[in-house]
Amino acid sequence: MAISIKGKVAIVTGGGKGIARVFAKDGAKVVIANRNAKEGRAVVAQIKRAKGKAIFVQTDLRDPASIKSLVKETLKKYRRIDVLVHNAGIYPDALIKDLSVEVWDEVMAVSLRSTFLRTKAVAPSMVKQKKGRILITSSVTGPTVGFPSLSHYGASKGGVNAFAKGAALEYAKHGITVNTVSPGTILTDSVAALLGPKGVKETSKRIPAGGMGKVEDIAYAMLFFASDEAGFITGRDLVVDGGQVLPESSEAIL
Repeated sequence: MAISIKGKVAIVTGGGKGIARVFAKDGAKVVIANRNAKEGRAVVAQIKRAKGKAIFVQTDLRDPASIKSLVKETLKKYRRIDVLVHNAGIYPDALIKDLSVEVWDEVMAVSLRSTFLRTKAVAPSMVKQKKGRILITSSVTGPTVGFPSLSHYGASKGGVNAFAKGAALEYAKHGITVNTVSPGTILTDSVAALLGPKGVKETSKRIPAGGMGKVEDIAYAMLFFASDEAGFITGRDLVVDGGQVLPESSEAIL
């Protein structure tokens, strides 16, 4: 049996363009929730050109009222919510000595607090359905490894993983699973801009699989967790990093 989420209603929040496209290609009805209307509508247009189904709901993921409105609009349109993908996160570069309370709070609000808010808002409809999938984009940075100047980001992602475990236990009896996917270094537009061509080349050398991952690598991991076939997996984290965190040293990469 092929793994599929065809016909399911999936909310994809934040910058999950690749996830949204893969879900729509598989036949899901995708609701894209983003604060950036231009970006969100552009993804919807791409999906529709590919004969997929998608709508955009402008959403401030830090605002409880905005998140409630997202849930209301989704239920009004589709009558159900089968999958929620938390995919918001920011990582402003700052050493602890230079890190302001305001930046710390903003990172926590976008990555961690919003995960709680969205889960709380969506869970009642899933409980009523007696089925649902809650998926959270975490990171290897924080739960698995550390990085100087990203202590705030790592802390938020460590918190996300801890939250997922507790939520998984609370909602398991209702047929709802809660899982996280932890990407390694993925070649997104923002990562390419941050590292530059030389940085991309050097980072790729340190990944045993031979290069950085693609956004689709994360999307297909999410698609599996969203499927019926993953119904007996909850409270777990799947690292998708091409073996990046495995080597003891650079000499261990053949």
